[in-house]
Amino acid sequence: MNLLRKALQRCRTPSNTISCLCLETMRLWGVCFGTLRLRCKAALLGVSLGPGVRAHGPVGLLRWPGGSISIGARVIMTSSWRRASAASLRAPVRLRVFGPGASIEIGEETDLNGTSITARSQRIRIGRSVMLAPNCVIVDSDFHALWPPEARKTNPDYKRDAPVTIGDYAWIGMNCLILKGVSIGEGAMIGAGSVVTRDVPPFCLAAGAPARVLRRLGPEDEKKRAPGPQPAGSLT
Repeated sequence: MNLLRKALQRCRTPSNTISCLCLETMRLWGVCFGTLRLRCKAALLGVSLGPGVRAHGPVGLLRWPGGSISIGARVIMTSSWRRASAASLRAPVRLRVFGPGASIEIGEETDLNGTSITARSQRIRIGRSVMLAPNCVIVDSDFHALWPPEARKTNPDYKRDAPVTIGDYAWIGMNCLILKGVSIGEGAMIGAGSVVTRDVPPFCLAAGAPARVLRRLGPEDEKKRAPGPQPAGSLT
């Protein structure tokens, strides 16, 4: 009844009513089933989940014995194209640690959308209230030795792995690649399609392949926003 009442309040035609009902049903089903499945996987695999964590669609969890995955309170993980805001998702959210000592830490109230995070031997830490737009990839390793070429398939070259840190309130645009050893500062913004190979200072805008700092962000950016209502996000 609540679904029907909400649809009737928002919509004036039969087709719009049906559309509202379908959207609300898909949202509720996706978050309920996705979250239940995530919590079952986490309990079986020894993954730490904070209170209020939600998942829309399937989430891939792979934890090597001795590694750790920690997901903070009220984190939202979107793995369904129905809930992605601005782009289709190439794949579900995937969190994987390869070996003992490797770890993934995700701060509270962070949003992940089709995000792939792989920690082979180091720590990948994402702060609180970070926004990761669709199809971002974060890694702590090259996974193969650079030299000599004939040894690339057989030499994993663990000694070159390096930790990754993304500060609180950072915003990573869609289709970004965050490579090993990178530190992205608090409140920084990474433009869509960027390849981040070096550190980004706090409260800076960086973009490109490789990403370069373009300018600092500040209170003046609030004044540049266009007036009028903003579209509602689809991550909650």
